[in-house]
Amino acid sequence: MELITDTTYFPSGTFVATIGFFDGVHIGHRFLLGKLQEEARKRGKKTLVISFDVHPKTVLSTNYLPPLLTTNKEKISLIEETGIDACVFLHFDEKMADLTAYEFLEQIIVKQLGVDVLLIGYNHRFGKNREEGFESYVEYGKQLGIDVLEAEAYNNDKTHISSSVIRRLLLNGFLEDANAMLTRPYKLSGQVVTGQKLGHQIGFPTANLEVPDKRKLIPEGGVYAVYVKVKGETFKGMLNIGKRPTVSKGNRMSIEVHILDFDRDIYNETIDILFIKKIRNEIKFKSVSDLILQLNKDKQFVNNLAF
Repeated sequence: MELITDTTYFPSGTFVATIGFFDGVHIGHRFLLGKLQEEARKRGKKTLVISFDVHPKTVLSTNYLPPLLTTNKEKISLIEETGIDACVFLHFDEKMADLTAYEFLEQIIVKQLGVDVLLIGYNHRFGKNREEGFESYVEYGKQLGIDVLEAEAYNNDKTHISSSVIRRLLLNGFLEDANAMLTRPYKLSGQVVTGQKLGHQIGFPTANLEVPDKRKLIPEGGVYAVYVKVKGETFKGMLNIGKRPTVSKGNRMSIEVHILDFDRDIYNETIDILFIKKIRNEIKFKSVSDLILQLNKDKQFVNNLAF
C-alpha cells in the first residue's frame, strides 16, 4: 500500500476514495473497504482511504478526548491488510473543521486529492454543517464533477457496531464482544520497563509495560489471558491491569504480564500484548499466600485455555 504524504501533484481521476477516521479498522470499516474495492474494480481504478492524523472531534470539542483503539501506525498496517492501494492522512485542524461539506469536497477532495468517485459510509456526515446528508453530497458532487455514492449499512443482525461501542466494551470488561467486532484480539504495544520486582519475590516474574501513546485505550482493570509477542515469537501470558492491592499500598496503575515458560531479559524491548479472555477482576487478598494460590489457578487456566 502506498502511503501518500505529498498531494501537491496528485494524479487526478486515479482513485475511488472513501473517507473516515477508521479507529480500530473494525468489521464495519472492513465491510466499507470491501465495497470500495468492488466499486474500484468496476471502474478500473485504484482504491484510496482518506483519514486524519487526529480524531476530528478532539478539534471540534477540546473536552472530547476518546481513548483510541489504534495508533496511526497500527491503523496503516490494518488498512494495508485489507488490500487497499493507497492511504493519505490529512492534518485536521480548526481551519479544516470550519469547512462546509461543499467546501471540503471542492478544496480537499477535488482540488487537493483529485478524486472523482467518492464512496461514503452509510449515514456518514462531514463538514461543519452536519445537518446536511447524502442527498446534499450527491448534488454538490454533480456541481463539482464527482460521483458521490453511499455504501449500504453493515448489518450483523445483532447490534450496532462502531468504534465508540467497542471502546465502551473494552472499558467495561466485555473483551470477547469487542474482539468479535474488531475481528482480532485487541492489542497493546509498549516497552518493557523496570518495576518493583515484586513478581520475582512471589515466583511470578512480570514484564512491566509502558505504553508510549497516552491516547491508546487501556482495557478495564483485571487479569487477562493474553498472547505476548517478543522478537517474532509468541507466548501465552497472564496480564494484570491495576494497582496490585495485595502487595502494594500505592495508587499507581500498572500493566504487567507474566509470560509462561519464559526466562529471558527483555528490559527495554518492545512487546505486543494480544488480549484473548478476561479471567477475573483484580482483588485484594487477605495474604500473599492467598494471592500466590490464586495466581497458580490463573496460570493453570491460561495453560488449559485453547487459544
